Parts: sequence; C-alpha cells; structure tokens
Amino acid sequence: MSHPLASLVGPLRYACQRDFAQLSTVRDLRGVIERALAGASGVEPRALSLLRAALPHVDHPTLDRRKAALRRVVAALKMSGVELPAELDQVIRGETGGLAHEEAGRVEPEAKVAALPSVPAPSSRNPVAPASGAGVPAWKSAEPVTRPAAPLVLTPPPAGRPAPARTPPVEKKAAPKKRKQATGAEESRAEAKLLSIAPRSGPLSIPLKTLGKRLGPRLLGALNKKGLRRVGDILFLLPRCYEDRRKLKTIAELNPGERGVTVGIVKHADYASGRSGKRMFKAVIADRSGSIALTFFHAGPWLKARFTVGKRLVLSGEVRASMTGREMAHPELEPAEDIESSSVHFNRIVPIYPGFERGDQRSFREIAARVSESYAHHLEEPLPESLRKRLNLMTLPEALRSIHFPPEDWDLDRLDAHRSPAHLRLAFDELFFLQLGVGLKRQGVKTEKGIVFNVSPERMERARGALPFQLTGAQRRVIEELARDMARPEPMNRLVQGDVGSGKTAVALVAAMLALEDGYQVAVMAPTEILAEQHDRNFRRLLEPLGYRVGLISAAGTVKQKREMRDAVARGEIRLAVGTHALIEGDVAFERLGLVVIDEQHRFGVLQRHTLMSKGLKPDVLVMTATPIPRTLAMTLYGDLDVSVIDELPPGRTPVATRVFSEQHRPRVYESVASEIAKGHQAYIVYPLVEESEKLDLEDATRGAEKLQQVFPQARVGLLHGRMKPEEKDAVMEAFREKQIHILVCTTVVEVGVDVPNASVMVIESAERFGLSQLHQLRGRVGRGAAISHCYLVASPARSWESTERLSVMEHSSDGFVIAEKDLEIRGPGEFLGTRQSGLPELAVANLARDGDLLSLAQAEARRILEQDPSLRDPEHQGLVKALEERWEGRLALARVG
Repeated sequence: MSHPLASLVGPLRYACQRDFAQLSTVRDLRGVIERALAGASGVEPRALSLLRAALPHVDHPTLDRRKAALRRVVAALKMSGVELPAELDQVIRGETGGLAHEEAGRVEPEAKVAALPSVPAPSSRNPVAPASGAGVPAWKSAEPVTRPAAPLVLTPPPAGRPAPARTPPVEKKAAPKKRKQATGAEESRAEAKLLSIAPRSGPLSIPLKTLGKRLGPRLLGALNKKGLRRVGDILFLLPRCYEDRRKLKTIAELNPGERGVTVGIVKHADYASGRSGKRMFKAVIADRSGSIALTFFHAGPWLKARFTVGKRLVLSGEVRASMTGREMAHPELEPAEDIESSSVHFNRIVPIYPGFERGDQRSFREIAARVSESYAHHLEEPLPESLRKRLNLMTLPEALRSIHFPPEDWDLDRLDAHRSPAHLRLAFDELFFLQLGVGLKRQGVKTEKGIVFNVSPERMERARGALPFQLTGAQRRVIEELARDMARPEPMNRLVQGDVGSGKTAVALVAAMLALEDGYQVAVMAPTEILAEQHDRNFRRLLEPLGYRVGLISAAGTVKQKREMRDAVARGEIRLAVGTHALIEGDVAFERLGLVVIDEQHRFGVLQRHTLMSKGLKPDVLVMTATPIPRTLAMTLYGDLDVSVIDELPPGRTPVATRVFSEQHRPRVYESVASEIAKGHQAYIVYPLVEESEKLDLEDATRGAEKLQQVFPQARVGLLHGRMKPEEKDAVMEAFREKQIHILVCTTVVEVGVDVPNASVMVIESAERFGLSQLHQLRGRVGRGAAISHCYLVASPARSWESTERLSVMEHSSDGFVIAEKDLEIRGPGEFLGTRQSGLPELAVANLARDGDLLSLAQAEARRILEQDPSLRDPEHQGLVKALEERWEGRLALARVG
C-alpha cells in the first residue's frame, strides 16, 4: 500500500529539478498540497504540521521564498516516511543541483589511477518553518534508482555506457559563483564563465571576427558582451549541462519531471490570456504517439511566425504534467530539416551553454563545433607525458573536444555533474598549476637567508618554564615543530591552526621566549584593539618578571605617550611590541626584529603582513588562526606555509551546550540567563548591528542594552561595540572582567580572543545572519571556566533553509574543523574567507569544497616535479613554464607571508 503523501513526489521532483529551473512556471501549489493532505491519514503529526504551515507560502510571489518552502515540503515527506528519489534527498540537504546530480560516494584511490572520492554532504536535521509543495496533479512517478558508488577515473570510460557515478553537485548552493540551471529569459542572464587557460598566443588567440560571415554582427556583438573575443574563448567556455539527443523520444515517451527532446508537427498555435489577464502564446505539437502543449509567457510577435500549422519542429525542455496532459514551458525550438543529417545538433549528446537565450544555443553550438574540430589540435599539451601516463590523463586537446561534444558512450550524469574524464582533466589542470605556482613561491622563501635561533634543550626548558601551567601533547608537538623551523638558516613561515581555546597564545609565547633569549625583538599583531590589549596583559604578566619589557602600540593615548612608546621600540627597550594595524605604520621601527607573530591570519591583507615583516631582516614568521580553515583552502591559500594543527583542548575546558530558539521563545532564553547570573556567572548577548538600520529589521545592540536593563533590573548591563573609543572599550571590558558588569551587550567585536572565564552564557540574536565560523568563534567566548556553559542561538522563524542548516550544524557539533568544512560547503570559498583580498583564484571546473582528494594529488605531483627540477629547466618541463606564465600571470598573489 502506497504512502498517503506519495502523490507529492512526482510534482516535487519536477519543481526541484535542475536547481528549480521551472519553478516560476509551476502554478497552484497550494491546491496540490491541500488535496494530498485532505486524503492523508496515519501521517506523522510533525510532518503534517510542517506541511500545513507551508500552505500560506507555497504560491508566494518571491521565488526564493517558494524555493525555501519546497525544501521543507521534501523534508516533511521524508520525516513522514515517504520513500524519496536520490535527487529529492539532496534537496533536503540544500544540494539542489536537481536530476543531473547524485549523492557523493566515497571510494579509495586505486594504484596509479586517480580514482578520487568525493566529499559526502552531511544531512540537515530538524527542518523548521513554512513548507511548500509543487504543483501539478499526481502522475506515475519514476521509482528511485539506486546506483552503486563508482570511482571517478581520469581516463575515458570503456566502450559501452558505464554506470553513472554517485557524485555531488558541481556547485554548492551558497557558493558565490553558482552554475545556474536556467532556461529562457533567465538563461540569458546566466554568467558565461570562462576557463582561465585560453592561450594568449598562436591560432587560438586570433579575433573571432576572422571566422568569417557565418558569425553575423548580432551574434558577434552578443559574444563580445560576454567577454568572448578570441577563437580560444569559444573553446574554453564550458557547457553548463548536456542533453541526450542520441535518440529522440516520441511524445508519449517523455517523462514529466525530466528534460526531454522530441519532434512533432504543429497542430495549433495562437495567443491566449492567462488567469491574470496577461497575454501568452500557446501551441500544440503532435506525433503518432500523442501531443504536447507548449506555453510561452513572454509572447513576442515573432512566435506566431515560427509556429506555422503543419510545420515540423524539434522541441527541447522540461516536461511537466497538467490536467490536460504533458506540457513544456519556453522550450528550445529547432528546425527539423537536418534531424537525420546533423551531427552537431542531433544524434549525439549535445552541450547547453551558459549565458545564451535558447534561440542562440544552436548558433553558438555550431561555432563551438567548428572551433573544436579546426582549432583544438593547436593547443599545446602543458603536462609532461610521464605525468599524464602515470595518472591516465587525457590530453588537453582531447579533453576540450570531448567536453564540447562527448563520445557517444559517455555517461550523461557524469557530464552534467562536471565529473567526466574530460572535466576531471581540466579540474586537475587548474589545481595542479595553482599548486605549482604556490610551490615555486614556497621554494623562494626557503632559499632566503634568515636567523638561526638557539633552540638547545636548556633554552627550550627555560622558554617552556615561563608558562605557569602544563602544556598539552598537541602544544608540545607544535612547539617542537616551531623550534626545528627556528633553528634552520632560512626564515620560518609556519601557520598554526587551533580550535577556539586550544592554547595558541601559549605556543606563541614559547616561540617569543626563544627569540628574546637570543637578543631579538618580537612583534605581535592582532586584528582588534581588544585582542591586542588582552595579548599585552598576558605577555606582560609572564615576561616582565623575567626582565623583558612589553609595550602596546595603540591608537589610544596622547600624542606624547604614543611617541614615547614608539621611541622605546626603536631603541630596543621594548623587547616585545603588541599592536593592531598601528604596528605597520611608517613611524614604527624596530632595533632588531627577529620574530613576527600574526594572530587571526585571515583578517590581514597581504600588504599589511608584508609591511610588518619588512621591518626586520628576514624575521621568522608565525601566523595563527582560531578560525579553522578547511584542508583544501589551507592548501590553496597557505600552500607556501608549513602548517601545524593544535588538535587538543587544555584540561578543564567544559563543552558548551548549544540550542536554537525562535524569537517567540526568547523568554525561555532570558530565564536561563537569569539563572546563570543568580549563580554568580556572567553573560554575553551579541547583536549583529550597532544602531537601528532601516534596511535590516534587526534589533540593534544599543536598543538591546536598554531593553535588557528593563528585563534584568537587578543586573548591571554594559554595552561594547566597535565604534566606541579605545579608552571606552577598555573601561567596559575591565568592568566585565572584574564582574562589575553582569550582562555584556555587544557586537562581533568580542568574536576573537576575549577571555573571561566567569562568563557562562552566550546569546546570539539574529543568529541566522552570521556565518558558521563566526558563530563558532562567538560561542568560544564561553566555556573557558569550570562552569557548564550555554550558547543560545535566537533566530527568525522565517529564516532561509541555508540558515536553518547552519544553526543545526552548530547544535550538533563543537568541532571547529567539522564546522569550517560545512561552512565552506554552504557558502563557497570566496564568501567563507569574507573578502576578495585573499587572492584566491576563480576556478571554472575544480571545486574546493568537493575536490579535496584531487587537490592533494595535484599538490603531490607539483611538489614531486619541483623536488626533481627546482628551476624547471628540464626540456620536459618547458610546457609547464609557458603555461604558468600564460594562465596564472597576476593570479598567484595568494595570502602568503613573505
């Protein structure tokens, strides 16, 4: 007996496929859900409640609201026990690549064959908020197909179509550069994303207009607007997805909810009025097996001319079911005259390109075919033959020809997921040359002459003795790694990653002691005044009893005080200087700078770091971050640094219990805060804004502090935000440390490094507005003492699905590295780093959130080559040199220290 809600699976499949491409054409979702609910009995109560809550939102005019609601409907079906196809399972996880994508599978690499596992996406839990359904009456939905996990091999598959690979979507939902599955007018706005390796010389660099009259002025102008100006640009604009035109289906064979291609004769065509009174164009196409209705919502005068009754046409688009039968909205139309003879548009797997109206697809496909056949062979193969053979990689010309016009026996699912052998060759290229460039920079640092510090056992013992507590095993291991670096003649360039509260400052203090004992000065740079002041207090407390003067270079104080402090640094009287960006100002000079410690590395630009380091003669550099960086980003951004990880928390740290509350349950949160204050503990309450904003309906910290004083009349409430003067911030933080303030209302100024062990509650208002890593940093401000600590995330009930997923991750994980990997998945590399200044190159095929194993392989191969031929002088490596110069010129300014 089928599940009472199973009738919703077919419509949902249609509405969700290809990244909701057809959602704007779906009507009457509310009616579909109401009818399903009316006949439902014995359904899990929570699922029913979730579906009923969806009804007011399912036909919302805002597309994003409808998308978010659809995800909740799918989640409700799963919650109620409906068996879902794999692509709808992905929708629950926010992976809406649609029917073209499948869940990741994990396999081990095989010897000498790059069989690469994909990163599986964690599932979301506890979907809460309005849901939505998709709207057409039920039809016989396809049964879910279970496919075995298959290795991603970098060679063409053998003859015969292989089983589809279980691969993740190519682009994550929140990635800044999303591969949009658009149709019709939407597709014309899709970005034409060029692979960054088009040659700048040779036949592929000639202007497109030289291709002759077949490129009309209208098409040439359209290509020029998209940045396609050279012949090679055509070859390096990769298809967005593919259509299977190896055998055209009859109309009766078209499956609702899937993309289909068929041929038929125009039976009827005319303008009509929709329910809103807006004019549209409708046509009926038929063949011997049946008929299909076509709808165009943007009914231009040209449509009537294309639909002459009796004319034979090829249709391509998403098929849906309606009350009267099958329908297509805004299909691509092509003449059927060359259906038997054309090897470009029919009888093969056909590419669909981004950024083109449906009518232009055919024209661009013809140009791509011509360029692929006539020009691809001019491409020089940059990879050494030995490398290609070892990894079974396709040649570059072969890969590009296959990407535009795949062999007949290739698998459509892998092509759509950008995981075909040809796509993997290009992804490997992108990552390999990135790692080769980074490796050359790393090599350059390693050949510079630096300082050889004395790290004898006696010195090490004395340095560790400056700490009033026992080091953890992880801290001892990282200190040994630092000591080995500091003893070498080349400058140390090491990144230390550690989760919140792992004890990075203690490691930095031991390194500072080694430099101070050798007579050198140390500079410690922090991203905020509050953290700089905290470092100043900690270093002063531990070092001044040993005879080393510590000074804070700050924007605060009188002109005379600031000048005296800078003069003391220049004379060498201050041995360890702490500061923010003030440390890199021109009037700050050091007598003998030997070690630079940079806290929260990702917050400083390349030039800021370089300026500070230029104040010493090749000082050793230690950079630290409490924001765990996913492995793939660390390899890309910091490939020229040695990386250490502190993966153990000091004893006595208590886990922080985290819970998500909707705004209407805020009184329960306040009850918990009051309870903790009654026990003598303190609380942080964080707001995303300082003052009220008209654009964002969020409660600001200033008004929040006033309200909270009324809610907690017996408690003292303080306010801290970034716009306050340094002296004011100091006074507030000192009062909070001394327990004179019970509740500190603040902005994210407390995100990094603030250490008040008595604080046991963190409340984050409008938590859906924060990224995962930022939420994790804020949570790290509590749990620093022996008391059990709590973090309450207060969020809007109307939050997006992505926000719900982020908050769910926070509830279920306290591991910063797990959280950082998930943050990278959800937001993508550019947004994860929070700034474009990181220097991270745009990647057209490779995906850092997915291709970790391919990146590891690329890094290993790049380092293997540089170990054998550090200067790349070998004749076999001249192609690498040329490719590096052409492809990555000006693009390797990574966030490197040095």
